[in-house]
Amino acid sequence: MSLPPLVEPAAELTVDEVRRYSRHLIIPDVGMDGQKRLKNAKVLCVGAGGLGSPALMYLAAAGVGTLGIVEFDEVDESNLQRQIIHSQADIGRSKAQSAKDSVLGINPLVKVILHEERLEADNVMDIFAQYDLIVDGTDNFATRYLVNDAAVLLNKPYVWGSIYRFDGQASVFWSEHGPCYRCLYPEPPPPGMVPSCAEGGVLGVLCASVGSIQVTEAIKLLAGIGDPLVGRLMIYDALEMQYRQVKVRKDPDCAVCGENPTVTELIDYEAFCGVVSEEAQEAALGSTITPKQLKEWIDADEKIEIIDVREPNEYEIVSIPGAKLIPKNEFLMGNALQDLPQDKRIVLHCKTGVRSAEVLAVLKSAGFADAVHVGGGVIGWVHQIEPEKPVY
Repeated sequence: MSLPPLVEPAAELTVDEVRRYSRHLIIPDVGMDGQKRLKNAKVLCVGAGGLGSPALMYLAAAGVGTLGIVEFDEVDESNLQRQIIHSQADIGRSKAQSAKDSVLGINPLVKVILHEERLEADNVMDIFAQYDLIVDGTDNFATRYLVNDAAVLLNKPYVWGSIYRFDGQASVFWSEHGPCYRCLYPEPPPPGMVPSCAEGGVLGVLCASVGSIQVTEAIKLLAGIGDPLVGRLMIYDALEMQYRQVKVRKDPDCAVCGENPTVTELIDYEAFCGVVSEEAQEAALGSTITPKQLKEWIDADEKIEIIDVREPNEYEIVSIPGAKLIPKNEFLMGNALQDLPQDKRIVLHCKTGVRSAEVLAVLKSAGFADAVHVGGGVIGWVHQIEPEKPVY
């Protein structure tokens, strides 16, 4: 559906702006009017990571007058494979500050506002209220539902994107004109069911593909041109180089934008989505050891069996000495239980402790009462025990 422009045009473009945006100005659908609207627009990017990087860079290049950046993290070397707004020299710096420098390097005419804080229920409404449009580049379900609900309550449109390995998705959610994120995904997946990019990986250039779609949709909404992805989900398969669309209809029973909403204010999104299941939390209670404790057990030649529940490609990157690889799914399917030793204490670990907690719950229910898992996983082991080893 075509929608009216989201913002009014600015009074004028300067001579410098006309020169800079000339390739936009000669497109009939954009022209002077559209470029003036971009100049007058205020867009907030939630995150300056994989999706936020190309989004911020192209929004700046396009001439969006005010760009807000919500980002609390620091640049890590593992970010540089996909987060192209940052460079080697930025490692250890604030991502927000690094992103601002890159944006101004692309277009010094843009006003950049930094929100160097974690987006939470107690600040999201005040932050969102300052902007016309939200571009969501988050990578966790709790923040996605937070962004959606705040946007619905404020009647703000937002452009959503998601990436994982070789697959990407994008859509525009605006409850006034179509569905919201909850209409597509009423409930988050069970904890541990969908791996994050940190666990499953992502092809770096996929961020550019999906991020550029997000910026395209943002420009269309701001200038009032074309047919935005409202009510449509764009699905991209990079391996097959295929795009396909799925229609998304507004759900009259949606908890937040439906006819009788039950979510009328922001909730506890961490609790709503969960990091690990209740069973895993209960299993880990009193059965979690530190990497240093594991090292002491190894040095003391304790009767333990160390099980790494990650995937084979992760195991190839880095591993704990003596650990045996049995991926998480082998436990969930029940295939691995019969091969576990009965005369040794089982010690589980994964990358950070989330997957191992889920497997620990399986073992506890199967009768391995003294099984434990390593809080912090192999990353904690490297930081505390073998710092010369790589992390990912």
